[in-house]
Amino acid sequence: MSTVLETEEHQALRDAVAALGKRYGRDYMTSVIREGSHPRELWSDAAELGYLGVNLPEEYGGGGGGMAELSIVLEELGAAGSPLLMMVVSPAICGTVIARFGTEGQKRRWLPGLADGSTTMAFGITEPDAGSNSHRITTTARRDGGDWVLTGRKVFVSGVDIADATLVVGRTEDARTGSLKPCLFIVPRETPGFGRSQIDMELHAPEKQFELVLDDVRLPAEALVGDEDAGLLQLFAGLNPERIMTAAFGIGMGRYALGKAVEYARTRQVWKAPIGAHQAIAHPLATAHIDLELARLMMQKAARLYDAGDDIGAGEAANMAKYAAGEACVKAVDQAVHTLGGNGLTREYGLASLITAARVARIAPVSREMILNYVSHQSLGLPKSY
Repeated sequence: MSTVLETEEHQALRDAVAALGKRYGRDYMTSVIREGSHPRELWSDAAELGYLGVNLPEEYGGGGGGMAELSIVLEELGAAGSPLLMMVVSPAICGTVIARFGTEGQKRRWLPGLADGSTTMAFGITEPDAGSNSHRITTTARRDGGDWVLTGRKVFVSGVDIADATLVVGRTEDARTGSLKPCLFIVPRETPGFGRSQIDMELHAPEKQFELVLDDVRLPAEALVGDEDAGLLQLFAGLNPERIMTAAFGIGMGRYALGKAVEYARTRQVWKAPIGAHQAIAHPLATAHIDLELARLMMQKAARLYDAGDDIGAGEAANMAKYAAGEACVKAVDQAVHTLGGNGLTREYGLASLITAARVARIAPVSREMILNYVSHQSLGLPKSY
């Protein structure tokens, strides 16, 4: 892929991360999945090289960059076949929210560990009956003296088994209006009343999915992140990086699958010429490449807007980038498997498992239909249907 629009520093970062990813590759990730383990070695090496915290402030051990740099890291690891999905959650969502809105104490407590990879944080927003609709979240927090008491349930929370804490989206009652408003709380792993159970998934990934039960979880006042009255702003400050990073995840996976298909099409010979010489094979692969390139451009736009502090512009671009990357990823994986024919379904070539994994980029953290709703009424000014 062309990188002429990137700075020399970004190109150097991309090359360096690609080299790290190549040392591990898809075989490493599939062995980790088969063993039911976690990619600790890759996580550790990426952290040691400063890649995991590249978006976090320098004064707390980070690289001083932004989403432009962090998305490059995830994309290149994904293109090598070894994406670190927890990057979407720990440094991108949780690290960003704490860096922007956390107290000085919260920043000193959490950011250095998130930056050097020694601390991992999960993110809990989705609920059984509300999905990701922040207006229907039923997890509530009430004051009890100087403490907060949190009650509710969350589902599809990634990596809770390895996370030191979870950033939980709850709702508190507005004293003036009586209406509920979103607020973010840091819940350490061993907090009493904080239970988890693993969800049995068909998706094969190192990151396990969990349901959380918060049964009168008592938290100190300092567990609340940021201003109680600015919860929605703080929430979306985390969701935009999530969408940008999900786009990077999808683009990386699509590039990996496309690369495997192109390599196969160059060498596989059934008649007189390699199958890649036939337009029925070549054109769909070329289309997949174009779609991935276009998605990456929108991801770069979203990252640039976000890093420049334009939350509204970044919101639109991040949603568009996530949509475009999800579609491009699914189509690239499907075409790659189809190009290999029967071989595309074998464990040897390692593409079949990506069919399920690619759906993640379409479904999570928000469905493509909800993004179309967003663009319909936010970008085009059409009336809302919900």
